[in-house]
Amino acid sequence: MLSIQLNPVGPLSQLSQFEVDRLKQSVNSDLYMLFRNCCLAVLNSGVEEDDCEQLFTPYKDFEVNLIRRERGVKIELVNPPAVAFVDGQLIKGVHEHLFAVLRDILHMGGKYSFDQEQESESRYLTDIVFDILRHAEVIKVGSDPNMVVCWGGHSIGEVEYKYTKEVGYQLGLREMNICTGCGPGAMKGPMKGAAIGHAKQRYKQGRYMGMTEPSIIAAEPPNAIVNELVIMPDIEKRLEAFVRVAHAIVIFPGGVGTAEELLYLLGVLLNENNKEQIVPIILTGPAHCKDYFESIDKFVGATLGPEAQSLYEIIVDDAVKVAQKVKSKQIDVRTHRRSTGDSYLFNWLLKIDPEFQKPFAPTHESMQALNLHFSQPKAELAAALRKAFSGIVAGNVKAEGIKQIREHGPFKINGDPKLMQMLDTLLQSFVKQQRMKLPGSEYSPCYQVMK
Repeated sequence: MLSIQLNPVGPLSQLSQFEVDRLKQSVNSDLYMLFRNCCLAVLNSGVEEDDCEQLFTPYKDFEVNLIRRERGVKIELVNPPAVAFVDGQLIKGVHEHLFAVLRDILHMGGKYSFDQEQESESRYLTDIVFDILRHAEVIKVGSDPNMVVCWGGHSIGEVEYKYTKEVGYQLGLREMNICTGCGPGAMKGPMKGAAIGHAKQRYKQGRYMGMTEPSIIAAEPPNAIVNELVIMPDIEKRLEAFVRVAHAIVIFPGGVGTAEELLYLLGVLLNENNKEQIVPIILTGPAHCKDYFESIDKFVGATLGPEAQSLYEIIVDDAVKVAQKVKSKQIDVRTHRRSTGDSYLFNWLLKIDPEFQKPFAPTHESMQALNLHFSQPKAELAAALRKAFSGIVAGNVKAEGIKQIREHGPFKINGDPKLMQMLDTLLQSFVKQQRMKLPGSEYSPCYQVMK
């Protein structure tokens, strides 16, 4: 049996005895298995496997324990994966990420009770997001407002991956920092490119923030570039964290997860209270992705209308133009934040309705009950479509979703016949382009669009 003990790093280096007691109690609660699985995912950083069962099965004898010390706690790993070690030494970045898991899953998870959120006020939920980010030291007072959130698929081809890296490189040359979902593909490429750009500019404040959540981290373990890992409690808080820390958002080609993120963003910005917000949004990819963006744009126009289409710009095969556009817009972002008195580092004034904040649990019943009809405000339709895509993501890669599909068959999605036809056409295009699973793996649909 291999056992290794790790000294604390980061914000958990010094803890009160009360905090230590609470952490020890958390290990004996339902949070432990979540904590254990997230640690195992972090230890498999760099392993591109989007089937959580395949990732966890070889390590049934893996355990993680907390050892009490006067100033805090140590983490003990029992039978950890060999991939996390180099010449018998745990990789330093993995060491840091393990304590990020401890911080976000046990420390913050023990602080808040997330089972009463359906009754919680919107502002309270935003305060939770802020508190988690502050404890993760993401809110760095005095740092430049230069965080570019990059979204895109983990299942992309080599040409698209190289393009994401080129965009990241151009952003890095302009001293922009990167935040992604922390996994492979379009989440890794921009970070890798930016790291090279930062090195060329001798930029010492390079930040490569990975924002994930417990149910998806197994499918998307942190890539090797991530130097700030944050695990939000659920997908809704993850999405809110993305948009509140962003000074610009760049969206690369992807599948249902990327569509979910885009619909969330557009639904939020369609709120009348956000008309004055300045959030530069660019959809971009290499030349062969032109048809992909046209289909996305057509879907957005047909469902959410021209106002939603006006919120973003599509730039094809021009990484330099993307970076120049992002950089030039930062003056507007800074000026707007200053004139409104808002924080440079956390967009408090962005109005996010509870429909976009409260956790959606994809089940066969909740998926079938979604209000997917045109006879409702555009923002509410965006929220319902976002949930539909979220359910498909769950059925594709999340452990609980995969279990439901195995036991009860595909999720059934009902709604307006015209909308269902458009939705099915878009989803079929994702399947055809192999955007549902990692390249080379066979895709079995977890959904059925009822037409």
